[in-house]
Amino acid sequence: LCLVTATVTGTLALTGGRSTRSIAAGYSMPVIAAFRALPWLVQGAARLRRPGGTAPNIRIVATVGVSVALLTVFGVLFASADPAFADALAGLAPDLNVGTAFRSIVVFGLVAAIIGGAAFIRANPPRLSELDETEGRKVSRLEWAIPLGLLVTLFAAFVAMQLTRLFGGDQHVRGTDGLTYAGYARGGFWQLSFVTGLALLVLAGAARWAPRATTADRILIRSILGALAGLTLVIVGSALHRMHLYADTYGLTRLRLLVALCEVWFGLVLVLVLAAGVRIRARWLPRLAIATGVAVLIGLAAANPDGLIASYNIRQDRTVDLLYLSELSPDAVPALTELDPARRDCVLGRLALQLD
Repeated sequence: LCLVTATVTGTLALTGGRSTRSIAAGYSMPVIAAFRALPWLVQGAARLRRPGGTAPNIRIVATVGVSVALLTVFGVLFASADPAFADALAGLAPDLNVGTAFRSIVVFGLVAAIIGGAAFIRANPPRLSELDETEGRKVSRLEWAIPLGLLVTLFAAFVAMQLTRLFGGDQHVRGTDGLTYAGYARGGFWQLSFVTGLALLVLAGAARWAPRATTADRILIRSILGALAGLTLVIVGSALHRMHLYADTYGLTRLRLLVALCEVWFGLVLVLVLAAGVRIRARWLPRLAIATGVAVLIGLAAANPDGLIASYNIRQDRTVDLLYLSELSPDAVPALTELDPARRDCVLGRLALQLD
């Protein structure tokens, strides 16, 4: 997940862009630039071979030669001074066979394409500001206000009529025949999460196509989109409540933790949407929405999710799923010390077997 997100942030660093359209357009440019970089690099190398002037080539060869000489001399001295450092250097040398040669060629090609494409974009920056400045075609007031007004009415009716079920928790589950905690949480969480994602897309589309030239247009945008964002925030709270109840009853897993954090990010984006409604025009919103997602993901990585899962499950007053704990990564080992010796040895033994 961090690597996938890094492709977004890396693209933003290379191409820029502030609106949703320019960010989406810029995301496709590194792939195109990777293919265009090859002829561009060949042309650059050809310029080094100017008629009657070989100085650039001599400088490159001299630089490489000096670098190799320095690394060889000092590397040999360090290796002879410390056996551990010698073993580390020996580990850097790959075993020469067909598999390692093929893998090295593929990795070199990918790295060259990535770095070459990035250099090509920096040397030829795209003009995404044109997409940022253009507003695009707007629809009439009735064309967007009527559908979204009806949608807001549906959201309000759902929240009002289902308020007890949304936040009923233990009492609602125990008071409903045939309803289990798993059915209560899973039966509504995924649907509500999907509703939240779709609502964000609807909000983005409305902000893109709704007119805002007159005072009446701006009042409509603030009232309808604000109501939709506020009601969606209630649904986000309901989804998080369901997931908390589910995890409290059956334990925490990677999937449950990730989807809960995704809902938290949805909630943050909705708060930003409400803040953007104050001045209607918010060029900062797409990039800040991405930044909040990056912050949530970095926070999750820094918090050691496997350790959090193990610690949460062990501290709950119920039977611990030792099999699931043994399928976590070694990052969970410090939390596993909270188990009693017999169960701790069981889980650590399975982890050791997986590592072997």
